[in-house]
Amino acid sequence: MAHIVLLHSVYGLRAVERAAAERFRAASHEVVTPDLYEGQVATTIDHGFTLMNRIGWKVIVERARDAVRKMPASTVLAGVSMGAGVVGELLPDRPDTAGVLLLHGITGIPASARADLPVRLHVADPDEFALPAAVAAWEKAAMDAGAAVEIFTYPGVGHFYTDASLRDHDEEAAELTWQRSLAFLHHL
Repeated sequence: MAHIVLLHSVYGLRAVERAAAERFRAASHEVVTPDLYEGQVATTIDHGFTLMNRIGWKVIVERARDAVRKMPASTVLAGVSMGAGVVGELLPDRPDTAGVLLLHGITGIPASARADLPVRLHVADPDEFALPAAVAAWEKAAMDAGAAVEIFTYPGVGHFYTDASLRDHDEEAAELTWQRSLAFLHHL
């Protein structure tokens, strides 16, 4: 059983993150899904960026820090798109993190991360927010930091392909992502 914090996308905490948390709970994991927007939810990606900018990155990160403060040191940090960036902000302060699960986004892995930190990335190929060259550079930097990186790419799907409410959705890629994510969590 893993303890997991699942950090939402720029849209806010929505059904896609809640459904992912339920999948993980059904596999006997403990999951926390902090609402970094305090109830505000975007209906478009542009609206999401407006909310993110209005709330402010510092406030979003501090809310995430508050959410993990009482969680075990070995908590898995998981982020969906924007939430991946939040994971990158939390990771330097959590050296005992059991693993990092990145969905639809990349983030820096600090040199202070523990050796062989398991990191899994699931991303569209190509992804407008994580272009192949950026993913390759990220992989090199993460491996240089000592992380044990595995990348899963999903050709021909949209950025947020796991979200059934968006036109990016791809059922087959989404199901494969959740199966692979559960396998990752099982082996931590």
